[in-house]
Amino acid sequence: MNRKNPQPAFRHPVIQEDLDDLAAASIPWHRLGNKSILITGATGMLASYAVYVLKYLNEKENLGIRILLLARSREKLVRLYGHESDFMVYLVQDVCDQISYDGNVDYIIHAAGPASPFHILNDPVGIIRANTLGTLNVLELARISGTEKVALLSTREVYGKADNREMLKETDMGVVDPLDPRSCYPESKRIAETMLKSYSIQHDVNFNSLRIAHVYGPGMQLENDGRVMSDLLNDALKGRDIELLSAGTAERSFCYLTDAVDAIYRVLLAGNRNEAYNIANEKETISILDLAKVIQSVSASGMDVKAGEDDTPKPGYCSYKRTILDTAKIENLGWKPRVSLENGISRTLRYFYNPQS
Repeated sequence: MNRKNPQPAFRHPVIQEDLDDLAAASIPWHRLGNKSILITGATGMLASYAVYVLKYLNEKENLGIRILLLARSREKLVRLYGHESDFMVYLVQDVCDQISYDGNVDYIIHAAGPASPFHILNDPVGIIRANTLGTLNVLELARISGTEKVALLSTREVYGKADNREMLKETDMGVVDPLDPRSCYPESKRIAETMLKSYSIQHDVNFNSLRIAHVYGPGMQLENDGRVMSDLLNDALKGRDIELLSAGTAERSFCYLTDAVDAIYRVLLAGNRNEAYNIANEKETISILDLAKVIQSVSASGMDVKAGEDDTPKPGYCSYKRTILDTAKIENLGWKPRVSLENGISRTLRYFYNPQS
């Protein structure tokens, strides 16, 4: 039997460029040879690139990775990855339902669950369900299957409000107000991390929690998302003037998609047992106003940038002062952000200008 997937996986030049970068990274990909890996929320932005690189490794290196993809829409799975094969299996269901799979599950990347301000405002219960019931179902499958490791895609927001710190290590923790309307997201991610630790204590399930900050790139949601990078890129792609909802003085740092996926697989394959890792690009901190100007320059659309009058947080957005994440721990695994903000924005815009090329 030919172990390679016959499906043509990648046609877009941006995705191909990104996958070449990932495949060449100093990640111990060989450890996934002939293994089975389940990815939940498989149609999301981060998850899709995690899948693409596995398909690419199967085709290029003949690694024989069995890729199990859990999502609610078979149609979307087929549109993104082609039809099922010996090395591509679809589990079409809600992650909040019990996960039944008779075969081996060596690794799990748990990426299911919405995170945008739109969902925080409109479906907070759905966010909580995915992060609690979904994580419980993932951990039960891991326990039954003897999974080697579960990697949870968590968030920097689990740290909460930590105004007294200049930098947050994985061992630090701030305060989250449970009655803040936004807390459905960080509080449910906190309980998800606690569930991982509890399963490690009681059932010897090995895990890593990945506290990820501000990822963007091809495949990101542009409509009905509400995050600043999505909104600004959407304006650029539609040729609209960028009109900020604030004065734009708040600072952020953004991590390009391939750098985040690189970090995820480094931790999955080489991370310390039962520990958390910060994943963020803290090398290019930028104000929202300056970010809008970079997008304006890269897109060369001739649009204007118009700032608002104040920086009062809007409903669904985090009101905490930004604190830098300490990334020394993930850097000790050989990781560093490689794609600059300007390059990442350029790649993302090129993808969306011609997504079907």
